[in-house]
Amino acid sequence: MKTLTFASIGPAEIAAARADNPRAFGDPRRRALVIGSWAAILGYLLFSFWLFEFGKLFQASDNALRMLTRMVVWQDMDTWMYDQIYVGIAQTIAMAFLGTLLATVLALFVAFAAARNTMPLWLPRQATRRVLDVLRGVDQVIWGLVFVRAVGLGPLAGVLAIFVSDTGTLAKLYSEAIENIDRKQVEGVEATGADGVRTIRYGILPQILPVFISLSLYSFESSTRSATILGLVGAGGVGMVIIERFRAGLFDQVAFVVLNVLVVIAVIDFVSGKIRQRFIGERGH
Repeated sequence: MKTLTFASIGPAEIAAARADNPRAFGDPRRRALVIGSWAAILGYLLFSFWLFEFGKLFQASDNALRMLTRMVVWQDMDTWMYDQIYVGIAQTIAMAFLGTLLATVLALFVAFAAARNTMPLWLPRQATRRVLDVLRGVDQVIWGLVFVRAVGLGPLAGVLAIFVSDTGTLAKLYSEAIENIDRKQVEGVEATGADGVRTIRYGILPQILPVFISLSLYSFESSTRSATILGLVGAGGVGMVIIERFRAGLFDQVAFVVLNVLVVIAVIDFVSGKIRQRFIGERGH
């Protein structure tokens, strides 16, 4: 084995080492590409700050401070019409629950038509998937505007918006869960002579039930937040209460309503965690 000293290393030895181990010395083209990419990202960020005029944040600091102060300082709390506030919160929860429940039931049936292993026919499967793309591709607020126009102001429009949007999302996720099931369990059920319905009941549903419960509960939590936004476009619920008080400049009441919504979402999250722990065996960290 030949040992080299620093004194004996010349340009020829360095060139030979570079040729034998090109990655050890780095690739100039790759380095230039990385530097160029980071420069492009930095340039785009600077352009974005200039395009969207983020400097207005500093110019509007006085207005923002006054608004935040009015949110913290609560006045005339005996005139706040609490019944209207809590009826709006109850409507929001009901909208989210009913919309998610209807979406969950329909999505479970549609998912079998979108899954590759339960719908071998290419055309119906692709048609179902494209419809689901449309349902979840359109934002829930847009569906809210559509149904407000169709059925008028009120919580019904919010329920329909959540139902349509969540159907597209849940059916997509359910179909992926169905495609990832263990085929051996299905074959075992089929070996007993079970028909298609019993095969689904005893071979597929028990495998996707944990995913089904988890996704449905998460969808309910998400829909509760979405129902608040839907109220801003006239779809009922606490969102209408918030926008009415915001337009009237009652920022202290807006803060009170938002805090109540946060408490409701925290309670729903806690209850959902207990349900997951009961049916799925999920444990807290």
